[in-house]
Amino acid sequence: MLNRGGWGNPDVLLARDAERLVVVKDFGPRSGLVRWLLGRWITGREMRAYRVLSELAAVPRLLGRLDALALVLEYRPGVLLSRSLRGSLLPGFMDELRDAVGAMHARGVVHLDLRHRSNVLAGEDGHPVLIDFASALCFRPGGLAARLLLPWFARIDRGALHKWAQRIEPRS
Repeated sequence: MLNRGGWGNPDVLLARDAERLVVVKDFGPRSGLVRWLLGRWITGREMRAYRVLSELAAVPRLLGRLDALALVLEYRPGVLLSRSLRGSLLPGFMDELRDAVGAMHARGVVHLDLRHRSNVLAGEDGHPVLIDFASALCFRPGGLAARLLLPWFARIDRGALHKWAQRIEPRS
């Protein structure tokens, strides 16, 4: 168990398939009301974001769906971003993180929860990893909603990047 979900959140489990460790996000243990009203919808929305972002190195790959309430993701170990990492990350980490978020936005996805320290990792290889797209919104690139709304929502993600830069970039 990586994280036991609250009343409206999935359990996040580390499991092993035939070849590797995987992450399972599962709404199955939640109440019937949460499973039927939120679980299916959030699981589907998160899967869509992972599919759209499948080419981005900073985003774990979606491996599949166990059922309507559970998805399976590539396990990407790392450490949570925090002030304690200031000056110890690879040079250019923040630039790489900004590039990853920019590429995410170019594909029509806004994360909306990058401020939360558990959603941005410094991977074992030292590169950024973006996880937990349950709050994400997906827009069709070039579509009317993307042109009108994505820039506004992207400001939330860019604000999170500013927060992380202040906390983890070495002071000059």
